[in-house]
Amino acid sequence: MTKRLLCLAFFAVGSAFATPTAVIHTSKGDITVELDEDKAPATVANFRRYAEDGFYNGTIFHRVIPGFMIQGGGLTAQMAEKAPIRRALDNEAANGLKNNRYTIAMARTAQPHSATSQFFINLKDNEFLNHTAPTARGYGYAVFGKVTAGQEVVDKIAGIPTGTVDMYQDVPRTPVVIRHVRVLSQ
Repeated sequence: MTKRLLCLAFFAVGSAFATPTAVIHTSKGDITVELDEDKAPATVANFRRYAEDGFYNGTIFHRVIPGFMIQGGGLTAQMAEKAPIRRALDNEAANGLKNNRYTIAMARTAQPHSATSQFFINLKDNEFLNHTAPTARGYGYAVFGKVTAGQEVVDKIAGIPTGTVDMYQDVPRTPVVIRHVRVLSQ
């Protein structure tokens, strides 16, 4: 009896430290992402707040480059950029996580500490996006999780025909809408 109670207590404590997971509900299906708040705490907290605030609702995957990545989280289906509601993040790319296939990372400008809401999912191992040095050129792109379910949805999005809309290239001809992002644990 004591062993059983101890075992139940262990599992109860273990579940309190569950890894947070998010589901990106899209018009092409759901993508489940395990978030790594141990290695990218500020980035995960930022992504969670944007999700919980409903910021991602109605945004699209606006940049799709087969064999590279799919990017979303900042533009509407009308290609209007949503203004960030939080300050830019300090780049956590030196966290040891790599831009490997099916990882999720923060999009940014040429400025290393400029990421806000936009993210991308790697379609292959993109080593050149990893942190190599604390310089603008080598800072890298902060990975903060990995796709654990819905890889076929990611691949389906990657195969959508694209074109140019105004100044944007690689835009899906049929919008891939992010209906909402829901954080499931913690």
